[in-house]
Amino acid sequence: MKRFLLTCSLLLVAALCTWAENYPYRADYLWVAAPDHADWLYRTGEKATLEVSLFRYGIPVDAVVDYEVADDMLPADSKGTVKLKQGKGHINMGTRRTPGFRDLRLTATINGKTYRHHVKVGFAVDDIRPWTKEPADFMAFWKKNVEEVRQLPVSYTIEKAEQYCTDKADCHLLKIQVNRQKQCVYAYLFIPKNAQKGACPAVLCPPGAGIKTIKEPLRHRYYADNGCIRMEMEIHGLDPRLPKETFDDISRSFNGKENGYLYNGIDNRDRYYMKRVYLSLVRCLDVLTSLPQWDGRNLVVQGGSQGGALAIVAAALDSRVTQCIVNHPALSDMGAYSAGLTGGYPHFNRIPGMFTPDNLNTMAFYDVVNFARHVKAHTFMTWGYNDDTCPPTTSYAVWNTLTCPKESLITPINEHWTSDDTEYHQMEWMLQHLK
Repeated sequence: MKRFLLTCSLLLVAALCTWAENYPYRADYLWVAAPDHADWLYRTGEKATLEVSLFRYGIPVDAVVDYEVADDMLPADSKGTVKLKQGKGHINMGTRRTPGFRDLRLTATINGKTYRHHVKVGFAVDDIRPWTKEPADFMAFWKKNVEEVRQLPVSYTIEKAEQYCTDKADCHLLKIQVNRQKQCVYAYLFIPKNAQKGACPAVLCPPGAGIKTIKEPLRHRYYADNGCIRMEMEIHGLDPRLPKETFDDISRSFNGKENGYLYNGIDNRDRYYMKRVYLSLVRCLDVLTSLPQWDGRNLVVQGGSQGGALAIVAAALDSRVTQCIVNHPALSDMGAYSAGLTGGYPHFNRIPGMFTPDNLNTMAFYDVVNFARHVKAHTFMTWGYNDDTCPPTTSYAVWNTLTCPKESLITPINEHWTSDDTEYHQMEWMLQHLK
């Protein structure tokens, strides 16, 4: 296993801007919290101490900082106060006796306004294991459903999407039938211009969470520029050309806290909303492998958050996948909250009554940690420690479960984002590992 540890400066956040400006971006105050271990990692039983600094306009601020310490995503179990002198103070976070992460949450109130920051550090992270157990008939259930999907002929409509064509690639909008009920997903398909038969690797990119249009179809145009077929898909069967206002209306109506698609039918593994979504991945891969320009060897899945989860699912369900590229996967160890442990997005602990036996059973059949056990494709995975959407505890639960060839890029300072440079590097990694 190769591991690349990237110790990032807070200056990296400036990469989120489209022009050069100093960090923090148009903010008066800047927090800096530096653990006394450069890699932010500790052994169990080892105490973690952080130096905390606060600056206004780059000038150290003497302030009283309230803090609390908690296990990753869980309620605080200790609190305290530190007075910054010349803008600096030290906080002992204590330790953990078991593998996992601790979260230091900082608050300063200055002139009536509150400023917050947080930092997570890990303990014995290589020993983090998922709470979720794999059902005995897990793969039998999924193999049966994949076989049923494949009894249907590949069926889709295709039309040119001129607005997304470039000088190096043609773009088409596809509507792909997923099942016998004629439910569909949409996708933008990019094919390099004048691509020869059998010349191109193919890449499937599932979406992040939500009900929304396909986000910025050209944001990863460099895949097609470098000779790859790329498919950017959605999962709800909604035409991405609908106005944003329509998507917003649909999301408010069908993706609220009480009726979100990730809760829909979760009491039954056969009726759960995500069943069709997971199987649509296989159908999209069937479309990609049917294209005459596909090279017949390299089939890649790539995504972040929910898209990262779906990339792992696709790699587990389809043995043709050769590479799996993942950012901070969601839908991982979802039921762990029921045992008082850190769980993953969508954080079902926030909905009262979610952890019934039936619901927990369904969660296990759709949990990414169980799919991770069956991934054979060469995998590249990246995640950050300060992520409160897909927490590092669950990213490690996935990472430590993978038994395939794998490489990682760990960016401690990152919350729920990856830089443009990191995403471009993923493509470079993919090209370097083509068969």
